[in-house]
Amino acid sequence: MTECYQSVLEFGRVQRRTVEAEFSGGEITSDGGVLLLRQADRRIGLIDSMARALGDPRRQASCDHRLTTLLHQRVFGLALGYEDVNDHDQLRHDSALQTACNRVSTLGSSSTVGRVERRGDRAAAVALHGVWGAVER
Repeated sequence: MTECYQSVLEFGRVQRRTVEAEFSGGEITSDGGVLLLRQADRRIGLIDSMARALGDPRRQASCDHRLTTLLHQRVFGLALGYEDVNDHDQLRHDSALQTACNRVSTLGSSSTVGRVERRGDRAAAVALHGVWGAVER
């Protein structure tokens, strides 16, 4: 009897990076579940809707990271159990999180992520409440 084993599971591409699961070693992360979160968010579009609702008052010419990327980074980090902003100094180099955030390079530092988080005020809370209410329907 023939036994077949699939050695590679392919999940598509993100820019130049091929996303696949292979069990022979290489660059390893313990947070591979973030790719499932990415797919779920792509389907419902929650984080992109959050970015549109919040707006980005920063001077775009001076920004290395788009607001939507920073929101993906923070929300995915929270979902993975990294509640402290300072965790992002290490997470920003994680290839699985980079891929989930649709980047192939270093993500935002803890200070960059923290600035976005601290910008939240009452108006931002109201805007996000509207986004979450629309998702529930």
